[in-house]
Amino acid sequence: MDAFLISTGIVAIAEVGDKTQLLALILAARFRKPVPIIIGILIATVANHALAAWVGLLVADWLGPEILRWVLGLSFLAMAAWMLIPDKVEDGDTLSASRFGPFLATLVTFFLLEIGDKTQVATIALAARFDDIVMVTIGTTLGMMIANVPAVLVGKAAATRIPLTFVHAVAALIFAALGLLALVNAGDLFGAA
Repeated sequence: MDAFLISTGIVAIAEVGDKTQLLALILAARFRKPVPIIIGILIATVANHALAAWVGLLVADWLGPEILRWVLGLSFLAMAAWMLIPDKVEDGDTLSASRFGPFLATLVTFFLLEIGDKTQVATIALAARFDDIVMVTIGTTLGMMIANVPAVLVGKAAATRIPLTFVHAVAALIFAALGLLALVNAGDLFGAA
């Protein structure tokens, strides 16, 4: 249950103000069809995060517990710093509305923008930490949906009410705490002795 809850919370917080959330706002404004956009986000996220969680399991199996502890600790600290850098969506990041409908445009664009994104890197680290591809994938996907569905449904009005610097600072603190816990080897938190 920890894998699910922590994965959901971390990704939901990390996703606020992320480029994919901004993309959700743009697609909602462009197409004005929330259901196909939401379904596209869901399928793209499940596919991307399942692959990322699988990579996380491979990394955990390949590295020994001591090396994994250091890799995870430093990865979470890097994620903390990365959270403090604001994202933006460039015009070229979205697919042309004239060539693709809302579902396909969302599916392809979300999948591609998630490659190497904060939440994908977090998914890899969380899967390596928890050794549970299913709960991490479900949790990170739910976190993405928690952050992106409201963006699709209420558009830019929601984004203006949320102080992004505060949300990013909280996410950075969470990632930093996870990184420090891994590095100081608090109990057997990360499976290392």
